[in-house]
Amino acid sequence: MPDLLARIHFSENATQLGINILIALLILLIGSWLAARVANLVQRAMHRASVDETLIGFLRNLIYGVLVAVLVVSALITAGVPSAPLVAALGASGLAIGLALQGSLSNLAWGVLLIVFRPFRAGDFIHAGGVEGTVETVNLMYTQLVLPDNREAIVPNAKIGGDAIINANRRGTRRFELKVGIGYKDDIGQAIGEIEKLFAADPRILKEPPPSVVTGMLAESSVELIIRAYTRSGDLWAAQTELLRKIKERFDEAGISIPFPQRELTVVQGALPDGSRKSG
Repeated sequence: MPDLLARIHFSENATQLGINILIALLILLIGSWLAARVANLVQRAMHRASVDETLIGFLRNLIYGVLVAVLVVSALITAGVPSAPLVAALGASGLAIGLALQGSLSNLAWGVLLIVFRPFRAGDFIHAGGVEGTVETVNLMYTQLVLPDNREAIVPNAKIGGDAIINANRRGTRRFELKVGIGYKDDIGQAIGEIEKLFAADPRILKEPPPSVVTGMLAESSVELIIRAYTRSGDLWAAQTELLRKIKERFDEAGISIPFPQRELTVVQGALPDGSRKSG
């Protein structure tokens, strides 16, 4: 009789275990289908909201992964796995993975923030993380920059996010500043007038805000003029270098000198003092 009862009890437990496993499999199958539908629904909603493509793919996969992880835990508990040791094991695994991937997770978090808040876009010229260049792509882990000499820089997002970001293209215009010296005998008003004519002749130099020429300082050999003007971001370098060349040419035509550093040497003739005649 005890053997019969044991067999009956074992049969009932096996049947219940089989039912639990079947239910767990159904949870996984149906839950995975529902998780994919939910993730795709969120993805379509983000597309309609014009969210960045990189962020859309990341959030879609993140939502799907979290839902699948919850399904796996629910299925294991339904199949009869004790919940307390399972939760403890998952917590310990998550802590270990988080410590091992601390730097990568920091880059990932900053990547999401950079994509969401958009301090810069592809094509912007920025200075960030100690690197200066044109943004080519912004990924979840790093930002790819093209340096002025056409080299490529891969900068971790945590380094960019943890430093000041200077965006040269955000406002659409940039100001340049030049310093030019003229001789003390030259007419300051004439020099300023010649430069203002060059402002008016160059369509790349914006009229608003207006360009300006001011007297900066009285240097040792020259009167320093400070020239400031605004251009479109893409015209800055060409307009600045061409203006400097034209200033030199216009000053030459107008007879305005651009002096170089000079020193006056006074030669005194006569007998040397007695102390100077002693030989070393």
